[in-house]
Amino acid sequence: MYLEIFSFCPRWGQTHLSWDEFAKRVKESGYDGVETDVPAAKKEKDIVLNTLAKYGLKLVAQHWETVEPDFEQHLEAYKKRLETMAAAKPLLINSQTGKDYYTLEQNAALIAEAAKTSVSTGIPVYHETHRGKFSFAAHITAEYLKQLPELLLTLDISHWVAVAETLLHDQQDAVDLAISRTRHFHARVGHTQGAQVNDPRAPEWQEALDMHLRCWDKVYSANKQAGQPFLTFTAEFGPYPYMPQLPYTRQPVVDQWEVNAYMNDLLKSRYRKP
Repeated sequence: MYLEIFSFCPRWGQTHLSWDEFAKRVKESGYDGVETDVPAAKKEKDIVLNTLAKYGLKLVAQHWETVEPDFEQHLEAYKKRLETMAAAKPLLINSQTGKDYYTLEQNAALIAEAAKTSVSTGIPVYHETHRGKFSFAAHITAEYLKQLPELLLTLDISHWVAVAETLLHDQQDAVDLAISRTRHFHARVGHTQGAQVNDPRAPEWQEALDMHLRCWDKVYSANKQAGQPFLTFTAEFGPYPYMPQLPYTRQPVVDQWEVNAYMNDLLKSRYRKP
């Protein structure tokens, strides 16, 4: 059975382009859609949604904006953001959820709120593995996955590599558990001292690239075996400060667009229908 795969381009790092210029370039580059936050203001939201519709692009709504340290304020802000994103009718919502310093019970309450949104709207909410969030490390996320059977992930394993300062060879059980619950992934390559290598095409990063490819291959196989209708990924190499800059001139060491296009083409080819 063939598993259809859809690729997404991040708006992150491309806001110097108008939405029309950006969407046209995304379409011409072979992506299936865009991953971006959804503006709360109607005028700005309509620009985003109308432009995506014009170019026949799908939407992954990305949540990252809820930053209040107080839990009750955070929970209320999270509910409102979920409502705003769900109203845009995205293919899915990718959520950077909670805080690394919240208790398990507090983060679980946020995850439960996302599950309610999924049930009421029919739009899945997947929780991104990300530094600073409940899912900041492989071994911590494993405990949530064991206790919360409804929890599904966006796997950005580059963050875990940076947190653990290893390529996770010593945490394979936790990684495999996460892979079994992954429905969307971010195709960025991390290394033991950071969440983004400067250029995944460079031979010095081959070991790190191979490790990430093995994980994404397992995600693909797990979703195929589970009979999922499709799998999604975002080529998510980011701008500064993720992208290193040359000192003084502050020029990026490589072009963000080119690196993401490379990753998109690599994975589209890797998972192309036989």
